[in-house]
Amino acid sequence: MNGVKYSQWRAMLAITKGSLRGIFRSPSAVVFSLGFPLVFILVFGFIGSGSVSVKVGVDRHTDINNRFYEGLSKVKTLKLVTDQPAAEMEDDLKKGRIVAILNIVPRQGTDSLPHFQVNIKTSTASDVNKKAILMSVLKEVTTKIDDHIYPRPSVATFTTEEIPGRIFKTIDFILPGQLGFALMSAAVFGTAFLFYSLRQTLVLKRFFATPIKRTYIVLAEACSRMIFQLISSVVIIGLGHFAFGFTLVHGWVTFLEMLVLSVFGLLVFMGFGFVVSSIAKNESTIPPLANIVTLPQFLLAGTFFPIDSFPGWLQPVCKVMPLTYLIDALRKVAFEGQHLWHVGWDIAILTLWGVVVYAVAVKVFRWE
Repeated sequence: MNGVKYSQWRAMLAITKGSLRGIFRSPSAVVFSLGFPLVFILVFGFIGSGSVSVKVGVDRHTDINNRFYEGLSKVKTLKLVTDQPAAEMEDDLKKGRIVAILNIVPRQGTDSLPHFQVNIKTSTASDVNKKAILMSVLKEVTTKIDDHIYPRPSVATFTTEEIPGRIFKTIDFILPGQLGFALMSAAVFGTAFLFYSLRQTLVLKRFFATPIKRTYIVLAEACSRMIFQLISSVVIIGLGHFAFGFTLVHGWVTFLEMLVLSVFGLLVFMGFGFVVSSIAKNESTIPPLANIVTLPQFLLAGTFFPIDSFPGWLQPVCKVMPLTYLIDALRKVAFEGQHLWHVGWDIAILTLWGVVVYAVAVKVFRWE
């Protein structure tokens, strides 16, 4: 070729550019990757609704063998945490992971009847709606005991203490979930449809007639999706931050770390797309296969509701899913101010999923 060496990188960039242009022209790609997440963020941002599950720590010095604690344990709305070290529980309170810490102290009343002093420690990071639910539950339990067992005065009195912490808003929970939703949708559905289409239209076969190597073809398609999804992530995070006050603890550093996690998650989830595109017999079977992979994770990985809101038997299933660990890492980085090296466990689980899914993809992937 006139002594000019063929450039694999130039060819890869050309394919990336063409594929990226095709993504922007695809209504489904824009809707699933950007439209749906933005709609959810807008809805939850405006209504500001909270979860009905209230996670409450119980001080280790509390005597749990008393009637008042027994009444609290029967309220399904409350998730009582009793087996956590004091320092860890205090840290969770400051970061909004639990709503309050209760210390129930039995005392002898002036009428010689048992009495309970309930000390409630909350944080400014605690959800306001959940605080209200907790106080309502405490008063309800007290009233039941008063009405059925004890005469007046009331069986319990309350003291409250609020420690400083970041103010936790609904958007701080919702946005990382929607970002994970967007990443998985784009990676699985986008990759599956793309490579199936390229195979069916013999585009991949035509690529083989050129000097470009297969690896660079895959890299080009991966780069195009990565660029598009990074743009979507920037829009989602930016809207959440500037329009609804989404918390970015360390500012630009937190923003960049969220983008790094987004890229990593996208790469892992694309493996599922490669598997689906290879085992699909025809184009109509791609959506059902992709939904088998994505729908359980959208519902159970903490995208819309906290995992501890689900029944105990279902939570281990939630904690197996890769999307759970991506969303968990995004929330820790954004609201709690942790850095990438602090979420090593979440990244390790995602990496393990990536190794497994790409091993399967290599076995089943077909170029023709």
